Amino acid sequence: MFAQKPFLGLALFASAIILAPWIVGGIGGNYWVRILDFALLYLMLAIGLNIVVGFAGLLDLGFIAFYAVGAYTAALLSSPHLSSHFPWIAELFPHGLHLSVWLIIPIAATIAAIFGCLLGAPTLKLRGDYLAIVTLGFGEIIRIFMNNLDRPVNITNGPKGIRAIDPITVFGVDLSKKVDLGFIQIEAVYLSYYLFVLLALLVILIAYRLQHSRLGRAWVAIREDEIAAKAMGINTRNVKLLAFALGASFGGVAGAMFAAFQGFVSPESFVLWESIVILAMVVLGGMGHIPGVILGTFLLAGLPELLRAGIEPLQRMLFGSVVLEAEIIRQLLFGLALILIMLYRPQGIWPPSHQVGRRTS
Repeated sequence: MFAQKPFLGLALFASAIILAPWIVGGIGGNYWVRILDFALLYLMLAIGLNIVVGFAGLLDLGFIAFYAVGAYTAALLSSPHLSSHFPWIAELFPHGLHLSVWLIIPIAATIAAIFGCLLGAPTLKLRGDYLAIVTLGFGEIIRIFMNNLDRPVNITNGPKGIRAIDPITVFGVDLSKKVDLGFIQIEAVYLSYYLFVLLALLVILIAYRLQHSRLGRAWVAIREDEIAAKAMGINTRNVKLLAFALGASFGGVAGAMFAAFQGFVSPESFVLWESIVILAMVVLGGMGHIPGVILGTFLLAGLPELLRAGIEPLQRMLFGSVVLEAEIIRQLLFGLALILIMLYRPQGIWPPSHQVGRRTS
């Protein structure tokens, strides 16, 4: 039906996106709308990692580093931190650096892409487990740097983090405050949701266009057989670097939005576990398949919170007390889900129907 009437499908899809926060907020309150906001940030990260892992076949366990780079870039450029610790900056900007978020987004994406190239350049000859170990180390190095760059020169404020980050402002509207339209009041988390939806749709569109471009077919060729791809004339070095850089840039954008949304960043937000969760979103949904990645992201972003909210009341109802903490059960079910997926659905819940660029019968 939707194939015959594409506008009907588009209208239903747009309606679902517009009404989602109101439905979720009406059922569970603003907390669940905030979960939706974070799910959209994770979606941008998962789409970026899908370029590296799903399209190019390069296992990256340190992707959260680019998220951290984007977040700290936004924090330094939109807070009084630098002016309060560097006199020469205070002379130029006595009230602190307060760049617009629309300037920070391309800057964060560019800096994250540079870090992606720095990661990709020395790892071009590595594959599989060796590449995974190097990327894991890179992610930990970035986190440790953020945790210790408070001396002798205070750049990141160490484990204390950076506070007083400017909120997101769109056409003079502060998205951290409630907006009163007279006939309705829109909460801040709803406003952030709509901005993140637009950014996520833009990221998905770019990733989709890349997947079906000449560059996307080159990534798939490298993923399937790098030696054959090189024999066919593909410059595997440059193509790999582009995969790392473009995927990292998406992570940088998500990090900048995270910093502005939270108003605070610290190294604790960028631990190894976050990289594993993002990789699990890609693997669970279906590597190399954008709709599958979207499905995996929302499943792993939403179901753990549902378990957290419902598992303890369920135990009290069945046993009269809490036998296992919600966090322990959440981790057990998370691991069990990954094991079952690897055993019975190794290509993910929603894998691609055919390989891009490969002839099908």
